[in-house]
Amino acid sequence: MSEHTGRVLDLFSCSGGAGWGYHLAGYLVDGCDIADRPHYPFAYHRGDALEYLDRLIDTGEIARYTLVHASPPCQAGCALTVGTNASQGWGGDHEDLVAPTRALLDRTGLPYVIEQPNGRAKIRKDLTLCGEMFHLDVLRHRNFELGRWSTPKPAHPRHRGYVRGHRHGIRRDGPYVAAYGKGGGKATVPEMQAAMGITWTDVHEELTEAIPPAYTHWIGTAFLTARQEVFA
Repeated sequence: MSEHTGRVLDLFSCSGGAGWGYHLAGYLVDGCDIADRPHYPFAYHRGDALEYLDRLIDTGEIARYTLVHASPPCQAGCALTVGTNASQGWGGDHEDLVAPTRALLDRTGLPYVIEQPNGRAKIRKDLTLCGEMFHLDVLRHRNFELGRWSTPKPAHPRHRGYVRGHRHGIRRDGPYVAAYGKGGGKATVPEMQAAMGITWTDVHEELTEAIPPAYTHWIGTAFLTARQEVFA
């Protein structure tokens, strides 16, 4: 048996928070993102993720992957866009790429994971993960739709307190850092790195967008268990 458990295609990879979790679970990882990501820690293709996936399907190269993970841009449905920003008239139009991403993932014939933040993104919430589940100092709730496989949902533990910082004019202390934005008591770059377990990038924007690797470490391990049960 190979020392690796399979190969994951990490689409819309950003700086590699998701990819690193799959790496910890034993997978080889290849990333793809539209932006230059010099800190991405694995093999990387710069380009449009959906065009790249379409090409992999057409050429048959997609067959080298065991699982596909996709984190399409979420601004159209995230809680900040549909909540505070909309109420204040801030922001602009955002393209929702969840549906076209799912359509291509269905064409691959492979098991897949679609990740989105809390909000109105139109995905099944087969899993909802939170930093408290992994004893992290950040909450960062994320929802995951699982295609062609399933796993039981883990229990969501009670939060230990507030996210530290200012919100709506009120200052609160708490065990979690605010790993988004700037000012108002938001986390510093070193605080975000420590809270999420991300050491390979110190780019503020990349850290505010990243998911903690603990999430996909858990998902990658759960997928292995599910696959073993199918073939048992």
